[in-house]
Amino acid sequence: MNDQNRLNQHPQRLALHNEVHARPPQALSAPLAISHVVMVCNGAQREQSRAHLVALLRNLHLPLPDTQQSYFRMDLGQFQLRWELHTEFVSWTFLAPLSCERLGDVEPAHALDSVPQDWFAGLPGDCLSCLHLWAIPNSEPGAAALVRQLLLDDSLLASSVAGGAAEVYTDFAIHADGASRMILRTGNMTQRRLGRLVQRLIEIETYRMAALLGLPAARAASAVLASAESELAELASAIRSAKREDEPLLLDRLTKLAGEVESQHAATHSRFSASAAYFELVDKRIRDINESALPGMQTIGEFMERRLTPARSTCEWATRRQDSLSQRVSRVSNLLRTRVEIEQQQSSQALLATMNKRQDMQLQMQSTVEGLSVAAITYYIVGLVSYLAKGAEPLGWPWSAQTTAAAAIPVVALAVWWSLRRLHHKVFKG
Repeated sequence: MNDQNRLNQHPQRLALHNEVHARPPQALSAPLAISHVVMVCNGAQREQSRAHLVALLRNLHLPLPDTQQSYFRMDLGQFQLRWELHTEFVSWTFLAPLSCERLGDVEPAHALDSVPQDWFAGLPGDCLSCLHLWAIPNSEPGAAALVRQLLLDDSLLASSVAGGAAEVYTDFAIHADGASRMILRTGNMTQRRLGRLVQRLIEIETYRMAALLGLPAARAASAVLASAESELAELASAIRSAKREDEPLLLDRLTKLAGEVESQHAATHSRFSASAAYFELVDKRIRDINESALPGMQTIGEFMERRLTPARSTCEWATRRQDSLSQRVSRVSNLLRTRVEIEQQQSSQALLATMNKRQDMQLQMQSTVEGLSVAAITYYIVGLVSYLAKGAEPLGWPWSAQTTAAAAIPVVALAVWWSLRRLHHKVFKG
């Protein structure tokens, strides 16, 4: 037995190992019609999308995908289907062989023409992107005329790709059928190389649209950020001249502003982070197709650089404004709290000074009371001595009661005073 089979296997080992083979490029051969649809889905719609795929396969009596699969590809006879489950969207790619008869005279068929229309109309989610791509060999006579037939001259883009092995044409426009269009004129390419090139071109369109989802959020955030910045400026100015009785109201306003800013930041942070990642993927896919310019034509990379940069900058600027505003609100909050704490410390010090003053007065009163206590205690003890002297006279006590009491007064007073001082010392000085 192989020693490896005796080892405890990590529960995710197989899935992690196969991750490098996820969504592999499909070997393709021209002429070919491709339709790529991207549907933005929430959690429930993602599961509905899987069920929708299963329904199609079950109707055709074909094997069903595994319940955990996020990628599925199958030849359904009239067309091939590729289904991909992403974090925010589900992509459906349909591929069908293309007839080149009368190419350039009539519009070529779409891959979607081979798909059951009732089933296709029920795709779960909201359509973010729909692209028709035709891969046509350069040797076909009508390939050149097809570009002018399908694409708009005013916004036409073209470039040589894959090191000169193919040419791609597009206008990045949504046509009357609700889809954008792209034409790939292929030269001498292997099927796998063509498959990789087609996948990169499709991903450019997909990630471009996914990246732009952050633009409406950035524009909406700008109004909220402008209002919050104005409110923060007013609060900062008010704090400078605020009196003590104004501080609770200012602190309440500042707390509400901080909550508003953090709430808005939490609501849009994931969207802006996703857009930044998608923008990077667009850049990478454009580098992967290895473009070079055709005479008099603008490349896809140049077009994206000019047209996507403002949107990307808007999203990045909104992110920076959010972070900066959050930090400024935090600084102003700390400033106001520090001011309140200092005033509280000053109030505490004044209270302690008052308490010390009152304690001094209490000590003075206590000293006065102690003096009266000495006199009172001495009076009662001397009275007792007088009674003792009266009782002792018949027994031969030589002094009268008055003389004995008078003589005892200083001795008793001194003894009482000394006793109270010792007691005071033990209690207060321990």
